[in-house]
Amino acid sequence: MRGPRTLRARLTAGLVVLLALSCLAVGIATVTALDRFLAGRLDGQLTASGGRFPASLEHEASRDADNRPDTRGQAPGTFGARLLRGTVTQAAVVRDSSDDPVPLSPADRRALAAVPPDGRGRSLSLSALEEYRVMAVRGDDGDVLVTGLPLRPVEETLHRVVLVELIVFAAVLAAAGIAAAAWVRLALRPLRRVAATATRVTELPLASGEVTMPERVPDTDPGTEVGRVGAALNRMLGHVENALARRHASEERLRRFAADASHELRTPVAAIRGHAELALRTSEPVPPDVKHALGRIEAESVRMSELVDDLLLLARLDAGRPLDERPVDLTRLVLDATADARAAGPGHRWELVLPEEPVTITGDPRRVHQLIANLLANARAHTPPGTHVTVRLAARGREVVLDVEDDGPGIPAELREEIFQRFVRADQGRSRVSGSTGLGLAIVQAVATAHGGAAELVGGERTVFRVTLPVSDAENR
Repeated sequence: MRGPRTLRARLTAGLVVLLALSCLAVGIATVTALDRFLAGRLDGQLTASGGRFPASLEHEASRDADNRPDTRGQAPGTFGARLLRGTVTQAAVVRDSSDDPVPLSPADRRALAAVPPDGRGRSLSLSALEEYRVMAVRGDDGDVLVTGLPLRPVEETLHRVVLVELIVFAAVLAAAGIAAAAWVRLALRPLRRVAATATRVTELPLASGEVTMPERVPDTDPGTEVGRVGAALNRMLGHVENALARRHASEERLRRFAADASHELRTPVAAIRGHAELALRTSEPVPPDVKHALGRIEAESVRMSELVDDLLLLARLDAGRPLDERPVDLTRLVLDATADARAAGPGHRWELVLPEEPVTITGDPRRVHQLIANLLANARAHTPPGTHVTVRLAARGREVVLDVEDDGPGIPAELREEIFQRFVRADQGRSRVSGSTGLGLAIVQAVATAHGGAAELVGGERTVFRVTLPVSDAENR
């Protein structure tokens, strides 16, 4: 069985348990003291009797007018026994102002013979009677006189006291539990405010950029434990806010640099490409090595143009620039992109799995087409000929799922967590003949995120890139 888990419950339970232990200690001490007190009173009564009742069992001088043992002044239930040379000769008990003989077993006789005649009270249990408090004194004839009083009144009194204590202690514990729960709840309010502030911080999108920290914890009294925790949390929030502000400023500078650099590079790269194409089209003879160099310049300028366009697109998406919002026939885009990929990679085996009904979303058709084309180009460029590539499109409730799966060499485990980062290439076990820049999957993730979706790498033995895009309410009806 599990105990209370919250601090409030543990504190309340601890206070109640401590109070219960205190009540138990008080109860035990009270009952023990009362038991000793009542036993002392019985001993006092036995001392006052002086052995008159057991003496009257044998001596005629101690008998009444009817020649019966003198029971005057003896409480009902008084027990008397006379022993001579260690042997019980008479034993009786007072009942209704008369005496009745008491049948004793051998064990009872031995127990009575073992009582020392020192005038001290002792508890004794006889088979024919209940628990008794007995006292033995020496008689005038060399005999031993044993007088006893029943312990039942003492036990009944103790039982009543125990019952009253149980009722009182139960009521006290119930009231104390309610009061302790209220007091602990009141005392832990500052800690709840600290926890609420920490919870609000955990709900903030700290990885998304500039974030305004919530209000600080008001409890900062250094004289209390909660105050010291609140002050430490406030200092930590201040450091986090400063670090986030600096990171955001750095990222903004980097985005502006990437956007500006990409924009500025487009013109000279286009000029280089244009001059290279113009030089290759000249009708005059060109040496073979110069022609080859011009061809390389043209090819690299084309590659650099694509790289600049990709960097500029990522910079715009990072800056949160809005995309076009138009109905997009995703089924048609998948068909067109797969046809283009099949033409570019005839050595691969392409398979399309599409739903019966067209799938449409709201978004930017150019960017969605670029997302699909990048996924297919990734599967084509980084797998050997003969690889089976399956493109699946499915509508699942309020979202659309696009899977691009291939049975190629796969992606190394150490790269799976960072495969969507920029300039990351899965070189191990895959070809690099395509000269990939490592931005294709980064663009896939950026475009998917800009549309409110997500891109991820799933699957085990087979490589599966999955893109999830939301469906607008109008399209879902």
